[in-house]
Amino acid sequence: MTDFARTRALFELPEGIVYLDGNSLGPLPRAARERVAREVSREWGEKLIRGWNEAGWMDLPETVGDKIARLIGAAKGTVVAGDSTSINLHKALTAAVSLAGPRKVVLSDSGNFPTDLYVAQMALRALGGGHELKVVAPEEVAGTIDDTVAVLMLTQVDYKTGRLHDMQALTAKARENGVVSIWDLAHSAGALPVDLAGADADFAVGCGYKYLNGGPGAPAFIYVRPGLGDRIDPVLAGWMGHEAPFAFDLDYRPAGGIQRMRVGTPPILSMASLDAALDAWDGVSMDDVRDRSIELSERFIAEIEARCPELTLASPRDPSARGSQVSVAFREGYAAMQAAIANGLIGDFRAPDIMRFGFTPLYIGMDDVVRAAETIERVMRDKLWDRADYRARAKVT
Repeated sequence: MTDFARTRALFELPEGIVYLDGNSLGPLPRAARERVAREVSREWGEKLIRGWNEAGWMDLPETVGDKIARLIGAAKGTVVAGDSTSINLHKALTAAVSLAGPRKVVLSDSGNFPTDLYVAQMALRALGGGHELKVVAPEEVAGTIDDTVAVLMLTQVDYKTGRLHDMQALTAKARENGVVSIWDLAHSAGALPVDLAGADADFAVGCGYKYLNGGPGAPAFIYVRPGLGDRIDPVLAGWMGHEAPFAFDLDYRPAGGIQRMRVGTPPILSMASLDAALDAWDGVSMDDVRDRSIELSERFIAEIEARCPELTLASPRDPSARGSQVSVAFREGYAAMQAAIANGLIGDFRAPDIMRFGFTPLYIGMDDVVRAAETIERVMRDKLWDRADYRARAKVT
């Protein structure tokens, strides 16, 4: 059984704050603070450029990738960390298209994170050849997968509502129809059990700064199914994905396997932070995380519905059909969230009216859930949201 009291102690959590926004940015792991300080003062400060060999910098993308692999049901050597989720999606999508033969349709859904759709729109335009992005409602995805589709590109957990796609079933249907599958795990990795190998998914991408707690802008990751690594041709290439980076050949010769999905020089300080943050998962069962997150979110829903009739549940009511977040709708959702933040409860807002709360068992307990509900009740009961300064939109919501 996972000891969540132990894992909570691994994080810096400001006193007086209930933090239900780890689905957007995880809090600071104490180990990451220490690791980055050491990396700056000792490895960079004393070793200088020798750190690439002596401090293991060159191998960090694979080291971190293997730690993430355990959390997403992937084998060692199939995940590499680096770049951003958007860049990794571009690599995965263009590689998937190269496997798809004459088919032209990339299928996604309207609940996908918009940046994924932007990446697809522009990548397909750049590829030419008549490729098109087809976007359907989430509930229509299964019925749209057929032998005209080249690539299925989905985010497993809807960033706005928390709705959870059935990865196993949709990937199986894609495989039956000869469709290459790509899964965005930005709201899945570290939030719920994922079984990429068991689902036989072809590609997956995700970020390191949400449930993995790697820090603002932490490196993302990319997964490639074993056996595909030597067949794919991602459009975006760079020297770290070359067969021999320090041969400095003028012609590109892709490395084998997951290595060819690397592009540029890894950002060592942020990579080191993510590496240290992932140690918090040692001894943690993803099944325990899932069970606990359901307990927390179910209690939150019950408390909110009992206390705040003005709010409408925007997430699936069935906990097995949602990720590790709960969203509620309110016409003044942005101002209400600002009022909650001013009163010690941090969540976030997604347009047009969604107040979003993440449940991260590594450092959130039942007492936090009750305090959060009490804060929201006060915001609604006393109409604390009805202030002009709370309605003024910041750049980040």
